[in-house]
Amino acid sequence: VQLQASGGGLVQAGGSLRLSCAASRSTFRFVYMAWYRQARGKPRELVASIDNGDATNYADSVKGRFIISRDNAKNTVYLEMNVLRPGDTAVYYCNFGSPYGYYWGQGTQVTVSS
Repeated sequence: VQLQASGGGLVQAGGSLRLSCAASRSTFRFVYMAWYRQARGKPRELVASIDNGDATNYADSVKGRFIISRDNAKNTVYLEMNVLRPGDTAVYYCNFGSPYGYYWGQGTQVTVSS
């Protein structure tokens, strides 16, 4: 299984970005999809997750601004990020969970300028 994340970039504070992460070489359904982020000098933290019943969970810092969604037919998870802040600057990683294990994407850089 390979995960390919995309959609990162440079944006001004208050702007929006949409991240995508798609799984390839997979013949099974993922029960868990999530986005994590890691800012320079800080540990990786959970941003948002969604399970196969579409139940979602968000970090307090992004509630009301970020929306996670999934397309099971495409084995893809999305993260819509709105009202971005400089504090959201980080490398964003997708993480998929299956009965066979967890998989990480390669990360995509999000930089928010003030």
